Amino acid sequence: MSDKKDIYWRAYLVYFSLAILMLVVIIRTIMIQFDGGHPVFLSSSDGNEKMPTRTVDRKPRRGQIVDANYTPLVTSVSYFNIHMDPTVVPQALLDSALSKLAVALNDLYPEKTAMEYERIILNGRANGKKYVLIHKRASNEERKALNKMPIFREGRFKGGLLDNEEIIERRRPHGELLKRTLGYIRVQADNTVKKVGLEAAYDKYLTGVPGQEVEQKISTGWKKIGPITKEPVEGATIVTTIDKGIQEVAHAELMRQLQKQKAKNGCAIVMDVKTGYVKAIVNLDRGEDGEYYEAYNHAIGTKEVPGSTFKLASLMALLEDGKVKLTDKVNAAGEYRFFKSKLTDSNHGYGYGVITVQEAFELSSNVFSKIVNDAYKREPQRYVERLKSFGIASKLGIELKGEPAPTLYEPGMKSWSGISLPWMAVGYEVQQTPLQTLAFYNAVANNGTLVRPQFVKEIRRGNEIEKIFPPVILKDKICSDRTLVDLKACLKGVVQRGTGSALKSAYFDIAGKTGTAQILNDNNKYGGEDNKRYLASFVGYFPADNPIYSCIVVVSGPTEDIYGAVVSGTVFTAIANKVYASSLGYHRPINVDAERKEEIPSTKVGNRKDIMDLFKRFKIPFFSLTDKDYTLVGEKDGKAILDQRYVGSSTVPNVVGMTAKDAVYLIEGTGMNVRIEGYGRVVTQSIRAGTQAAPGVVVNITMK
Repeated sequence: MSDKKDIYWRAYLVYFSLAILMLVVIIRTIMIQFDGGHPVFLSSSDGNEKMPTRTVDRKPRRGQIVDANYTPLVTSVSYFNIHMDPTVVPQALLDSALSKLAVALNDLYPEKTAMEYERIILNGRANGKKYVLIHKRASNEERKALNKMPIFREGRFKGGLLDNEEIIERRRPHGELLKRTLGYIRVQADNTVKKVGLEAAYDKYLTGVPGQEVEQKISTGWKKIGPITKEPVEGATIVTTIDKGIQEVAHAELMRQLQKQKAKNGCAIVMDVKTGYVKAIVNLDRGEDGEYYEAYNHAIGTKEVPGSTFKLASLMALLEDGKVKLTDKVNAAGEYRFFKSKLTDSNHGYGYGVITVQEAFELSSNVFSKIVNDAYKREPQRYVERLKSFGIASKLGIELKGEPAPTLYEPGMKSWSGISLPWMAVGYEVQQTPLQTLAFYNAVANNGTLVRPQFVKEIRRGNEIEKIFPPVILKDKICSDRTLVDLKACLKGVVQRGTGSALKSAYFDIAGKTGTAQILNDNNKYGGEDNKRYLASFVGYFPADNPIYSCIVVVSGPTEDIYGAVVSGTVFTAIANKVYASSLGYHRPINVDAERKEEIPSTKVGNRKDIMDLFKRFKIPFFSLTDKDYTLVGEKDGKAILDQRYVGSSTVPNVVGMTAKDAVYLIEGTGMNVRIEGYGRVVTQSIRAGTQAAPGVVVNITMK
């Protein structure tokens, strides 16, 4: 009986073992069939061996970011890892064309000899390898060349070329130019995704729509084999407001000054006055190697005390509230005390004596602290509310991330004290970003209309415009027209007579304000005389009487000089001059009043079709008497008359009146050689036209 039980137990053991084994096989098969969450089907290249495949997403090319003139600023570049499946190539084709393929591969990629390519392919075939590496990171042009090579031209299933493994990389063709504002999307070490700049702000438009393609599983993992079952849709093109030409000028000029001053960092912004479109934005930080790089967007994200550039807001408040007139007299004594604290003028505290309010502004006297304190000390909240009405206490709401809210203290706050009012008047106990300061000055240039700075003007998909970004008005009027007239006169006076007098342009007037502020050092302290850090700035617009662009330049931590006019104003002027020189909109056409000439312009002898095309383009009336290739041009009754010029095929042609290009072409066409003297058009030729051509003989032609 016990023997019978033993037999049963053994039978059960075998049965259950087989059942468990079958279950494992079934589960494993299901896992393979649905690996990665994608259904798998079986395919075969030779009809016998079956290998698992799956359909996966094919990554689309990310859209471009271009400047206002469609010059690429960021683009996607594709590379391809090229493999070969030598097992699908018919033996007869391999025998007849392998050496030709190897030679072609050696010509394209000479790092390996033709014999090495042959050996790699034959070894792969002998070992049954379906993915033999030919080359990594091939360009699209190289990929096209590969598809025309022997064997490969037969296609994937007969030639074995596998070129679907695409690597898409993001590139900035202009290096550091605009790097921080363009931004990036980057996977961090902890697998979080960091998004910065325009790449982040317009990610949903740039991303595109994934397609689908087929992968096959081999011993080393899944490999793309095609076909592409659904083509991906490329991302949209982001058309920025940036003008690459202006950007290059601003970048170069700021870089030059930072290197001269050995400054810690600096930024510059150029903006279109009417629209608020940012034409250039530069942010440069000094690296450990002493060179400057776009490391952080200070123009948007760093707020500091603006210093004397804030005096424009104080003057605007005083004028709007009727506290002062520009002609009022004030005593700029040079030292101004408030409780135990004092402010001094930049001329070592000597002061300027009795001057007008306008002169105080133009000379950037800190007497403004006394003017504002006297005007508002009994109603400080009114001063703060007036500042708020200008829009300078609010964020601009730009599309790029990282804009902080301005700091503007007011009575009742813990930070408010007895010296807050006079200190705010001259740009302390206030913090703004450079872009926020520029937007305020831009509103003055724009006749009081505050517009939002913008970095993108439209989004395109192919030839279609998907979205347009028109100018956005934040405030229709920040102050009265009368106040604007006074402020513009003061800003123009700063450059003509005040602290910016060294910045006069030879071509046009500039309006703006200098600023120098002491800021916290790296230890978050103001420090003593030997440990001070300054912020030098200049902000304004040009031309002063008909503003087109506004601009701000801020330099942090200069070491050679500290004053805004010297440090930042020179950069502003250099940018303004170069933008002016290169912008046709500034200049009146030199021939706008010239009378149109009635006579036919002097025309060189030349190709009839070329001459006719030019006459049509410039709307010059003409009539052709010949259908020959080369013509001379005469005139009759106000029309150009095209007549035949003798050009023989076996005789010396008549090249008098022609350009060097046409003369050489015709003479060398007879087998003769040419020696040229001078430049212009042919006036003489050494061998008379019509003479029998003698190959190898030299024809000397003289040009004037």
